[in-house]
Amino acid sequence: MTETIRAKEAVVAEIAEKIQRAKSCVIIDYRGLTVAEVTELRNQFRNAGVEYKVLKNTMVARAVAQLGIEGVEEYLNGPTAVAFGYEDAVVPAKIINEFIKKSKKTEIKCGILDGKVLDKAGVVALADLPSREVLLAMVLGTLNAPITGFVSALAGIPKKLLYALNAISEKQGA
Repeated sequence: MTETIRAKEAVVAEIAEKIQRAKSCVIIDYRGLTVAEVTELRNQFRNAGVEYKVLKNTMVARAVAQLGIEGVEEYLNGPTAVAFGYEDAVVPAKIINEFIKKSKKTEIKCGILDGKVLDKAGVVALADLPSREVLLAMVLGTLNAPITGFVSALAGIPKKLLYALNAISEKQGA
């Protein structure tokens, strides 16, 4: 086996490992972006804990085939970059979607979420979801609401009793 074949196999294995480890991946066409725009996009991804890589289509195709993920190959044409979201499945889609709205350049090809391929509309729908922290806050707020109401009701009982006793005492005094 030649060195180039081994090197390619190592690259495919690395891509497959990244896809498997990531909560979500967004595959984009980065054509038309300036160096400054690519740098800005990379910085946004890096600050959010997302890994951004420009990859060869053949290597990505081999990696997804190795993982048994079907349907990505049809999106692998032209320049391809992949954003791997390891911590939050929504973040890569949210960042690229906002970047596209602002720059009016580049395009989402597809995404991978839990081993399933998402088309462009699926990735945009994923981007519209609230972040994990916001969802947790919403759940906690929903769980907290009945407790808060119960505490308020319990606090109201002594107040009402106090008002009633006060009214009785005033009535007897008059």
